[in-house]
Amino acid sequence: MLPQMEWDAADGVPEEPMDLGELADEPPSLPEHPQSKPSASHISELEFSCHCCYDILVNPTTLTCGHNFCRHCLALWWESSHRNECPECREKWEGFPKINILLRDATDKFFSDVVQRRRAEIQDNPKISRSLLAFQRYGDNLGRSRTNQNKGAGFFFSGVLTALSCVAVMVLVYHWSSGVLEQHDLLISKPVSHWTPEEVVSWLEHLGPWAQLYREPFLQENVNGRLLLMLGDEELLKPPYSIENQAHRRAVLAELDRVKALGVKPPQNLWEYKAANAGKSLFLLYALKRSPRLTIFYLYLFDYSETFLPFLHTCCPAVAHGDQSAESTFLDTQLEPSWRQWGEFLVKFCLLPYQLIAEFAWDWLSVHYWTSRFIIVNAMLLSVLEGCALWRLWTRARIRTLPHKMWNHLWKMLSQGFAFALLWPFIPQFVCNCLFYWALYFSPIINIDLVVQQLMHPETQAL
Repeated sequence: MLPQMEWDAADGVPEEPMDLGELADEPPSLPEHPQSKPSASHISELEFSCHCCYDILVNPTTLTCGHNFCRHCLALWWESSHRNECPECREKWEGFPKINILLRDATDKFFSDVVQRRRAEIQDNPKISRSLLAFQRYGDNLGRSRTNQNKGAGFFFSGVLTALSCVAVMVLVYHWSSGVLEQHDLLISKPVSHWTPEEVVSWLEHLGPWAQLYREPFLQENVNGRLLLMLGDEELLKPPYSIENQAHRRAVLAELDRVKALGVKPPQNLWEYKAANAGKSLFLLYALKRSPRLTIFYLYLFDYSETFLPFLHTCCPAVAHGDQSAESTFLDTQLEPSWRQWGEFLVKFCLLPYQLIAEFAWDWLSVHYWTSRFIIVNAMLLSVLEGCALWRLWTRARIRTLPHKMWNHLWKMLSQGFAFALLWPFIPQFVCNCLFYWALYFSPIINIDLVVQQLMHPETQAL
């Protein structure tokens, strides 16, 4: 090669100048090398494969240890093992694993056909979709819990508000326990044979506005509790009582039969029912929130005539006529329901149990103005929460697990009810009153927050 170079220089023939434009247009030819041009055919698939399924990575997720796995493979591993650790080296990861965007773009570029095929297979597999949803939901809850831990002043003021609410409940209980409510407790706990004439008139007035017509004859005759128990249909028809209206006489006799059976005045509103059945009222208040269907069924089995029948007639009344009087309505609550009432009740009982509670509270709106409104709002919120729970079961294709969940719920309610029955005699009355008013007036506030969380944080769709 050196002689050839010397010959060119000695020949004196100048070399042709090199065109810079051609140099720019035509790059110098280099010897071909199999690795000089990157392509999918020259990249090893092992470098982009998952160590769980041994296939091309789909939505690659990098753990803190450095290992990469398919997102759905990691979700399946987490759901089956319930451990926050790497499937390969068993090192625990920190936080919630995220998708490696750079690695995902690389696999999508070099193995687009394989990735698209695998994505379609994953979307068609309901088991993988459920696992991905559960895994993402776990990450969302983990993020929200960490956010709540770092709320700072907001968390402090929330604690202060809770403390002030507890103080307000205790003051409310103390005020009401020593106030007007005790006036209604006397006839509920006092035997009817010991009633004074004034107490007999008070009992008569509570039957309805129509009973005001017979107030004076009872006062003039100085009817006490013992004389009241001796009255019958003939005595009420004759002077001095002269109750000639047959519906009025039937209403008085029906309520008198209840008084004879109980020995005391039966409760006629929420506060009187609470005073007569302190433990039962607290149990019903919490049980209606947790399991309304079981609670109503409990009333049917163990408190049919005193509580269940008035509840059913109030929520599903019989066909009312325009001229139906108040005393006739009072008598209807003691009759056996018709088949139409049973059908309407069973439909609402199965589908909308909280609507039954709201309708019952609406009927008592004139007696318990603000309390009925709290109960109606709480029933609406609980209906929304129940609907959200059923929607989650449907979207996750776990509706078939509903019987198993119902059985677990039944067992939980029975065990809690049994524990409540054992511990109830040892709980002070003041504590029970605090729990009662907290559940009655402050439970809707808590449920509002739960409903907002359900609506503001919908389930994250997988893939």
